Amino acid sequence: MGDQAEGLTNNSSETNIESSGNQDELIMAQQRQIEKEISETIPLVGELEAITTLSSEYSTDEVYLSKIKDLVSKYSHIRRTRPDGNCFFRAFSYATLERLLGDKEEFIKFYKLAENSKSILVELGFQQFTVEDFYDTYMEVLKRLADIDNVEAAKKELHTIFNEQGYSDYMVVYLRLLTSAQLQKEQDFYSCFIEGNRTVADFCHQEVEPMYKDSDHIHIMAACSALNTGVRVSYMDRGTGTTVTQHDLPEGCIPTVHLLYRPTHYDILYV
Repeated sequence: MGDQAEGLTNNSSETNIESSGNQDELIMAQQRQIEKEISETIPLVGELEAITTLSSEYSTDEVYLSKIKDLVSKYSHIRRTRPDGNCFFRAFSYATLERLLGDKEEFIKFYKLAENSKSILVELGFQQFTVEDFYDTYMEVLKRLADIDNVEAAKKELHTIFNEQGYSDYMVVYLRLLTSAQLQKEQDFYSCFIEGNRTVADFCHQEVEPMYKDSDHIHIMAACSALNTGVRVSYMDRGTGTTVTQHDLPEGCIPTVHLLYRPTHYDILYV
């Protein structure tokens, strides 16, 4: 009888483990399907749209509608990005380059900054063979844009590049590496923003360098510092009041990039 009971217990345990495994596989399959649908229906970087188009997403939500009204008083257009965990880095990179295309002198300064960045990464301990492909693609994109004299034509090329998965993802990866490097260069400052017992290096390896990882204040501050620019983030959530909260990062900067944040997602805003 004891053996029978033990057998039943073992069978039950095996069934539970199998059931749990099947459930995990089902969840993963659903996640993959969601990701596939997102990739097939939402471009990596969208076209310019009137800011008022946000209203159609929240037609019955008075909280968001009041905040959209405030947003409309500050901005004219929005450019949406794919919600894939890379949205901050993609939006920030795109918006930064788009602005620089209208200022040749600033573009040249940025080009030189990017040109010197690989040696900084290697000095910080990044493997050269790991960095090289992403760096070469990043510089290739900058060269392609620099070779186009007409600003509107250059912006059109930028849009094409950022909607080609290979190029677009490489641009994201390289900015993630630059952000990681900035965090590690100034780890005494950034360590106070990291919760738990993780080191800055651990945080970078787990939360900054991998693709599809969402971004927070710490990523934004370091990315701004790495690219020597500033960003204004408008936060649209269910917080009290009828206006969007805005933060300039780093504090006190003159923002050259404007982003809209809705829980876990960033899009580009245009004044």
